[in-house]
Amino acid sequence: MKKFFTLLMLMAISVIASAQVKKVSILGDSYSTFKGENPEGYAPFYPNDRNDVTEVAQTWWSLYIKAMGYELDKNDSWGGTTICNTGYGHRDVTKTSFNARAGLLGNPDIIFLFGGTNDAWANSPIGEYKYADWTDEDCKAFRPALACLLNKLRTFYPKAEIYSILNSELKEEINESSREICKHYNVQLIELVDIEKQNGHPSIKGMKAICDQLMEAIKK
Repeated sequence: MKKFFTLLMLMAISVIASAQVKKVSILGDSYSTFKGENPEGYAPFYPNDRNDVTEVAQTWWSLYIKAMGYELDKNDSWGGTTICNTGYGHRDVTKTSFNARAGLLGNPDIIFLFGGTNDAWANSPIGEYKYADWTDEDCKAFRPALACLLNKLRTFYPKAEIYSILNSELKEEINESSREICKHYNVQLIELVDIEKQNGHPSIKGMKAICDQLMEAIKK
């Protein structure tokens, strides 16, 4: 009988421990991709013969989740995508932008939003600050689109912790806009520094630096 109760106690502890493991979802671009880890039809950058990251365990998000003892819920990252609805060549990317995919993150406890790089590189319109009543036309520009996106994430996942990651070496309009809008929505913005890159994307060393900077910025 004693062994039976001991077994029940161990099972209960196991269930409680399992229930406490936090789930992480990512809304990102190529920096957060890896073949086989993103939805079918998305465009992954990794692995790539012009970059030394060859294993999923070397990605920033895999390193972070392992270090924290968390588990991955959804990784909705699509190479080349912008937060706003204006992509490269000023194409309308309403169907693939971050805003279009905001509701596809499952049931996470933690959300990492890692975008803005392609908005900067594609020279997408910056626009004006706007915090309500966004139109389709508004969301063709970065500032209103980012505000709309954070509002969606707050609405869709009210219990989730949301962190926005900002790439290094972006133009100041993107940086300052991200600071202002994240502050408005009380979302912690983690500004990366000194990220080593190969072919414009984090290398193994760069991925580790991202993980380390997240660990430093977010206290467990």
